[in-house]
Amino acid sequence: MRRKYQLGTALLLVLAILSVACGSTKSKTASGSSTTGSGSSGTTGGVPAATGLGPGVTATTVKLGVPLVDFNCIKPFVDSVRVQQQQTYQLYIDNINAHGGLAGRQIQPVYETYCPIGNTQALAQCTKLTEDDKVFAVVGTFVDFSGDAQTCLTKNHHTPLLTFELTRAVINQSPPGLIIFAGATPERTDTVLVDLLKKEHTLNGKKIAILGETTSQDVVTSSVEPALKTLGIPMGSTAILNITGSDTTAAQSQLDSFIERWKSEHVTALFVSGAQVSSQQFIEKVKAGMPTVQLVTDNTDTLGFGQQENQAGRKPNPYEGILTSVGPTGPEYTASANWKYCASVYQQRTGKVPPNVETVQPKGPDGKTQDLYGVISDSCQLLTLLQEIGNKVGKNLNAETWANTVNSYGAIRDVGGGQFNSIHTGKYDDFDTFRLAAFDSSLPPNGNWRAMTPLQNIPG
Repeated sequence: MRRKYQLGTALLLVLAILSVACGSTKSKTASGSSTTGSGSSGTTGGVPAATGLGPGVTATTVKLGVPLVDFNCIKPFVDSVRVQQQQTYQLYIDNINAHGGLAGRQIQPVYETYCPIGNTQALAQCTKLTEDDKVFAVVGTFVDFSGDAQTCLTKNHHTPLLTFELTRAVINQSPPGLIIFAGATPERTDTVLVDLLKKEHTLNGKKIAILGETTSQDVVTSSVEPALKTLGIPMGSTAILNITGSDTTAAQSQLDSFIERWKSEHVTALFVSGAQVSSQQFIEKVKAGMPTVQLVTDNTDTLGFGQQENQAGRKPNPYEGILTSVGPTGPEYTASANWKYCASVYQQRTGKVPPNVETVQPKGPDGKTQDLYGVISDSCQLLTLLQEIGNKVGKNLNAETWANTVNSYGAIRDVGGGQFNSIHTGKYDDFDTFRLAAFDSSLPPNGNWRAMTPLQNIPG
């Protein structure tokens, strides 16, 4: 199952709102050092030239930074919290160590917990992990919508990073090969989605407009608009809503004006790009004013919003029929060799059957859903990718050999998605398994994506 945003719909939406409200800490580097990185005596493609083993690497061990989201700091804002994070990451690390390690080395994890509201703590994590703990690489959910914390690791400290929640713009700020997104960036998702729409002639005869937000404006400009122009259909006005924090009064007024404009332009399809504009308060307003408009989105987490509308009993469901590109469906992923691998490791290490993507997870005493599946999926996915790449690098493990291996890798196994994945020079988001899908509120247990095309290998 392709998940662009691993933390889930509600949480990513909350973090996006709180990050805007709190502001991002813009910093040249986390430690005040120059952007060439400390201690480098030369570079190869932006990566320090190899001088033996990298930081945190010995003949028998490799030190790994594992950032964990502090859910206590965001618990008041979310309905779901991750549980057993460190224990779950550790069991997959233990499994790697028991089966040859990383390029023959035992992984020594350094766990650090941070609050993802704003990016002050994430930047501090970068400094601690690289300068104090001297880890070789960082693997985990490392959230900073500005991209400063991620590039602090990769650009300023030349530390490999495997994570989620990235855009192509953030990836492009890093030296080639040092940052890997286990998934598909919104920019590539846009290209794939529009190509699928074109092949299926889905929007023939339509006139399409775009609904975005401040945080997605760069993606809209650089990716969505150029991709839609290739369809050769008429285009209406682009709306970028000014959403600053939780007060959406001004954005709602903006949307009202654009709905009237789109009506006058005879718009019949709307491409929605952004976590906030794809939420209920905006989509409900769009469908109330334009009930027959065909919705399209590059945010696959709209699935959660559609399911919430089902739970609320809203009919018709405003997300009904919204189009996007996804990988395997939930049942397909549960039956796949990828999930069976992750589940088998968990069961062997704990003696318990893990929840899968279709499992209804329990609520804790605080009323919050306890999301263990998300932790299992993320840790298994990222650590397996780390092992795949590290083993191919071999004994001479440093930033340059890592980057060189990534840039020449090609097809790679990613147990978090479908059967087609790849990384190479210029492509550092690995998912290639896509199909066109539509939200169907009638699918059990609470609505899901309905496949409209077979799964395809669409490499970048």
